[in-house]
Amino acid sequence: MPIVNSSYTAPFLLTNSHVQSIAPTLFRRVDIEYQREILELEDGDFLDLDWLGKDSSQLLILSHGLEGSSNSSYVKGMAKFFSNNNWDVLAWNFRGCGGSLNRLPRFYHSGSSDDLESVINYALSLGRYKQIALVGFSMGGNQTLLYLCRHEVPYEVKCAVAFSVPCDLTSCADELAKTTNKIYMNRFISDLERKVKYKAKQFPDLINTSNFNKIKSFHDFDELYTAPLHGFKDRFDYWETCSSGKYLKSLKRPALLVSAQDDPFLSEKCFPINIAESSEKLFFEHPTHGGHVGFIRTQINKVLWSEIRAQNFINSVTGTR
Repeated sequence: MPIVNSSYTAPFLLTNSHVQSIAPTLFRRVDIEYQREILELEDGDFLDLDWLGKDSSQLLILSHGLEGSSNSSYVKGMAKFFSNNNWDVLAWNFRGCGGSLNRLPRFYHSGSSDDLESVINYALSLGRYKQIALVGFSMGGNQTLLYLCRHEVPYEVKCAVAFSVPCDLTSCADELAKTTNKIYMNRFISDLERKVKYKAKQFPDLINTSNFNKIKSFHDFDELYTAPLHGFKDRFDYWETCSSGKYLKSLKRPALLVSAQDDPFLSEKCFPINIAESSEKLFFEHPTHGGHVGFIRTQINKVLWSEIRAQNFINSVTGTR
């Protein structure tokens, strides 16, 4: 306890982990219209905040994954579902992910729970939210769990749900470096290359991209860019410091972690079964299928299992309906 028996069953012929991981990105369409707000940060940078609805006393804060945004289909699907069920929704974008590049040399990383804290504190400063729930996906899930473990958590923040979380960053870097995951790694490196080269033009004395074409994995990228730009000694220091798995015994609020057994990004070190068995706050759900932030259904544009699952858990903690 609390290991949760999962209710997710993959549709017939859609059990392949790569289909699960890729299909929502390619084929799911969710129509919503956010209201954009810029949050100025104390260090001189900013975050792009996207709101859906502003008339409820309960707020869902959504954190996307690596190189995602508030416009990722998994974020928009969750936002629409909760908005239709009487929640205000705040989908925040990591630094540089909201459509314009951020101002500082740093951008974002798996341990940027300080930015999530800024978003939560800003939402509370508005004075209208009695209950806040958090949902994070992949990297955003890691940040969410870190926040609940390493920060002072306000009374209004009640719980969290995290999907497909890289709880052990070292083993995830190893997984993504495998040939079977080359399609994902190439996409991540391509997307990050554009940002790093733009930043190199802004800060030529700090950032050198002359050898970027040699980068093949996060072993290289995190060593050359993530670690030095964010104050870590090297990639190993970054991975060790920012892996949420090592902190999960310190959760300050109930959290549901859902990770599929066939997730191509995650190793067994990302599945905290032993911690969940002895924890009162960590609920771990480990369906056989689901891929990485997949959990698809045959009708991919309908409400997904993950959205209903998040609502059920949050309702069980907050007492909402």
